[in-house]
This record gives sequence, C-alpha cells and structure tokens, in this order.
Amino acid sequence: MTHEAGWAHAPGALRGPSWLRTPGDVNALVPQLWSRTAHKQDGDLVVGGVPLADLVAEHNTPAYVLDEEDFRARARAFRDAFAGWDVYYAGKAFLCTAVARWVAEEGLHLDVCSAGELTVALRAGVDPCRIGYHGNNKSVAELRRAVAAGIGRIIVDSVVEIERLEMITADTGLAARVMLRVTAGVEAHTHEYIATAHEDQKFGLSITSGDAFEAVRRLQACEGIEMLGLHSHIGSQIFDASGFEVAARRVLALHARVADELGVVLPEMDLGGGFGIAYTTQDDPSEPAELAAEMSRIVEHECRALGVEQPRLSIEPGRAIVGPSVCTVYTVGTVKPVTLDAGAIRTYVSVDGGMSDNVRTALYDADYSCTLANRDSDAPATLARVVGKHCEAGDIVVRDEFLPADVAPGDLVAVPGTGAYCRSMASNYNHALRPPVIAVRDGVARVVVRRETEDDLLATDVG
Repeated sequence: MTHEAGWAHAPGALRGPSWLRTPGDVNALVPQLWSRTAHKQDGDLVVGGVPLADLVAEHNTPAYVLDEEDFRARARAFRDAFAGWDVYYAGKAFLCTAVARWVAEEGLHLDVCSAGELTVALRAGVDPCRIGYHGNNKSVAELRRAVAAGIGRIIVDSVVEIERLEMITADTGLAARVMLRVTAGVEAHTHEYIATAHEDQKFGLSITSGDAFEAVRRLQACEGIEMLGLHSHIGSQIFDASGFEVAARRVLALHARVADELGVVLPEMDLGGGFGIAYTTQDDPSEPAELAAEMSRIVEHECRALGVEQPRLSIEPGRAIVGPSVCTVYTVGTVKPVTLDAGAIRTYVSVDGGMSDNVRTALYDADYSCTLANRDSDAPATLARVVGKHCEAGDIVVRDEFLPADVAPGDLVAVPGTGAYCRSMASNYNHALRPPVIAVRDGVARVVVRRETEDDLLATDVG
C-alpha cells in the first residue's frame, strides 16, 4: 500500500538525493536533459526520427546515439552567439571524422590535444589553419608534424616545449604560430580532477610566479615563432561565471604588462571552455547567448580598466556542444532488489555496458539520468540504481533514478548527456568491446564509428 505522504515516507523507504523528485509520469522525458529531436512515441524513445527499438534491432546494444541535427544546432548557436570571436570545438570531448567535418561545415575551428586527434582532423579535411593543438607533453615528433602541417596555433605549455619549437623552426625554416597557456590561480567550482587553472596542477605556466611573463619574453625573442597571445582554461562542467571573470582579469593584466614592458601588443586571447550541461535536474546551464553577453562584458570592462585594446577572443566549447547530442542505449540483463538496513530496498538494474563505455560516474562521481526506452509502463515509479556488467563495485551508470517498478530483463534503458568524454574515455576493461556511434537524422541511422569486434580486440595481441 502506498504511504499517504508519498513513497519516501513509507517505512523502510530508500531516499535518493535531495534534488531528485518523484516524477508525475515515470514515462515522460525531462526535455532539458535530451537532444532537441528526442521524444516518446507510444512508449518508444525516438531520436532523429529513429525509434531506438528499431535502431537496436539492427545495431544491438550498447550503442551511442548521436543526434546530428542537435549537434549542428548547438555548434551554430555558439558560432552565432560569439560572432566576432573564434569558436574552437574541443575535440577531446568526442571526435570522429564525421564530427570533424560537421564542425568545419558549421564554421567552427577545431581544437585537438593529441597526435591521434590531429590525424582525425586532417583526415576529415579540416583546414590546418583552423586547428589549435593542445597538450602538456607534446613530443618533438608531434611538434614537427604540427609545424609542417601549418597548424594555426600551437598552445605552448612549458619551457621545454619552447626549446623544442626553437629547434624545430631553426631546423626547418618554418614558422610556428603559438599561444601560451597560463594558470590564473582560479579555483573553479567543479571536481578537482577537471579544475585546471589553480596553481598546483600540470597545465600551463603561472602568472603569479612570473613564469608566464618570462615565457612570453622568451617566445618573443624566437625568430621562428609568432606569438599570438595568452590562453587560459579554468576547468570543466562550470556554471559560475565568476571564475571566468577572475581569470580574464588576471590574464588581461599579464597581457597589459607584456605591452608595457616588452612593447608587444599580443593580438589574441583564449578564455578556454568548460561550459556545463544538464546531466540531471539539479543542473542549470547557461545558453550560448547568455555566456557570450557575460563574457564580452567581462572582457570589455577589464580592457577599459587597464587601458588596453581588446584582443581577438576565442573560446573552446566541447561538452556544451556534443554532450546533450548523444544518448547511450543499453539492454537490461538483470533486475535485483537488495534489502538494506531498516528494511529499505534498493533495486539494481544491470545493463550490458558500464564503466567501459562511461567511466565518468566512477571517476568523477558524476550524476546521470535515464528512461525506459522501449515501452510505456503503468507501474509506479521506483528508485533504481543502473549498474554495469564489469567486475567493480563502483561500476555504476546512473546512481539514482526513478524507473517503472516493472522494469525487466530485455527492456531498453537510455541515458542522456553521454556525448562528452564517454566514447572518448571508453576502454576495453574486462576485454569489453567499445560500442558504435550511430548518427541519426531525418529518420535515417548511419554508423560513424563502428562497433569493435573480437578481431579488433585480438589484433594487437601478438602472443
């Protein structure tokens, strides 16, 4: 019998997090968590005009489902909101040949941070002049390739990298266009593993210690290096604009010092990315137009205060474009009610993927949502924990979510917001095969990254 005050007040009830509310309709989607074309139709989750049940019948599970229309719309929204800025899509969030082409077609630049990502970008035909190359430990071979390819900007991360570029440009006679990554001493309000502008971490050179200024001095003295400007990135999944305000103030102060003491007006400045998305109802991200207005206001104010001309600005959204454009669909394998203290019951819903296709819950304690994707249910909502199939107690996909109480083996469960860092960080843990990425648009599904096979798994095993 249902307790008159609701399920959470019944004897032995298991309470979820304070932000999670019992849904009025357990079958309904929360629109802000899903891509633009996602909707329910007779119980089936439809994305890009393709019912996921039909997609699964052809391609199996688990699978990443990429809403092409949504991705392109978000890319255009950043491009248009930040008109006059350069918008670099951060490929580390998710990159494949098709996505690199979409980025170029929508008028964005592309940021890469490894030789592999650069290979994909060049294979996709992205203009090298529109590519930025990040990384805190670029090898001599990687830098040689970037210089030879005519990469638009290399984001220098250390004095050692400056020495390598000096050698390469002297040897080849080619020029290198660079920005210097600096740490602004900002404590971003995010997980410590993805906060990247405080002093005690591996990226960039410190403004506070003076290392950044000395690096600029050295770069300006290098004949083969064209110094474009300063680069700052304060972290990821950030909603509070105050962090960007402090970072902009400190980076622009260094920009002004370079002009005053070295007589050099740097033409560009990059404020990085890290814009958050809604993974659950507790998240309230800003729209690109809001971000553009606020960040423009911050820069204009600081430039006026310092008496400097505003440099050409750039940003690097990744998650904010691709994150909401993807959902992951799984098949339920087992459902297990577990009795806890005081008679409370937690329902464990095990699916055919897990931390090999989404490690963020285990790595960052990230929260996700989910929905039953293949049918409507008249059963009451029950608090469930969706878990993977790997040999780890921390193999959790969705820590707390309401699902119909009759969820059963064979059902499909879809998790929204999995476009950023899920496929990019996927692994072969327990020798799992990485899922495919299937783009959907106008009722058509096409594979853009195929599912791994056992032959792929064994290809590098030479024993």
